[in-house]
Amino acid sequence: MRLYQVDPIQDTRWAELVKRHPAASVFHTIGWLSALQYTYGYDPVAFTTSPPDAPLKNALVFCQINSWLTGRRMVSLPFSDHCEPLCDSSKELEFLVHHLQSNLSHRKWRYLEVRPATARFGEVHGSFSPAAKYFLHVMDLRPDSDALLHSFDRDSVQRRIQRAGRAGLVEKWGTSDELVRDFYRLFVLTRRRHRLPPIPRSWFWNLIQDNSQTVTIRVAYSDTKPIAAILTLGFRDVVYYKYGCSDQAYNGLGGMPWLLWNAIVAAKSSGALQFDMGRTEESHTGLLAFKNHWVSQPRALVYWNFPAVSAVGPAHGWKMRVAQRIFSTMPENMLVIAGKLFYRHIG
Repeated sequence: MRLYQVDPIQDTRWAELVKRHPAASVFHTIGWLSALQYTYGYDPVAFTTSPPDAPLKNALVFCQINSWLTGRRMVSLPFSDHCEPLCDSSKELEFLVHHLQSNLSHRKWRYLEVRPATARFGEVHGSFSPAAKYFLHVMDLRPDSDALLHSFDRDSVQRRIQRAGRAGLVEKWGTSDELVRDFYRLFVLTRRRHRLPPIPRSWFWNLIQDNSQTVTIRVAYSDTKPIAAILTLGFRDVVYYKYGCSDQAYNGLGGMPWLLWNAIVAAKSSGALQFDMGRTEESHTGLLAFKNHWVSQPRALVYWNFPAVSAVGPAHGWKMRVAQRIFSTMPENMLVIAGKLFYRHIG
């Protein structure tokens, strides 16, 4: 076997591989990779054993991050909850990984990071070390809607959905300029509440532009005021809940659970079999409890690094705590600017 490097955005074989490979997700798609490139300047690259004149039969896709703050590194993939290697055999995966490891110093990469959706990678590659651990909540949509609804926590989900109905909330969904504007206003409010800058607005515009058929923004309105919003993406038989935000003053109306339930019903109607609620850190106890009320048994999600590097980076530790105090006092426009400058270093 030989190692080949391809551009997944330009090489037409990439879309064919993603379309047919059972381990592919929305995070492998050209639309997602293009949004990463346009927003953050990351250049996606895939490594394969397939020669240029043959169909792609396997691949590991990365983005190279060049940052004076966090170093030069390869991540599969930044801002993605998970990205399973598209390899059918352990032999192919071992070959690709071994060659990337041997090229680490030559290419001046600080480290490689892989974010698989399953435990297979960690079982095969003992030379990698756990870099971060999360919980992944994935909902089975095969039960009928009534059974699904009654499987959720009665107080935190079922009753809040009913409360939203009694409050007369109105839902609008799509990708219009109005919905993007209302979503982002709520997103900035939520990030400020968490003492963090918001992701750049351009990220959401680029997601919509490159995934126009799969992105849905849902906004809940009390009269004409937007009070909660979510963004989902669809790929094959999975719908991915990626972002949620709300005006805390109106959380008692149950807007977020109501929007999620509407998205779940719509996903079932479209033929989806799973609803992926994304990764959650163990330390984010509030968000973890919220998702546990929907999916009571999440699975472990482990990110792997080679060589081993400290998990304490710009998003953790005392420096981040100091930064959060600064972010909490910033005017909104300055917080948005901070997000534009900050996130490309994180990945």
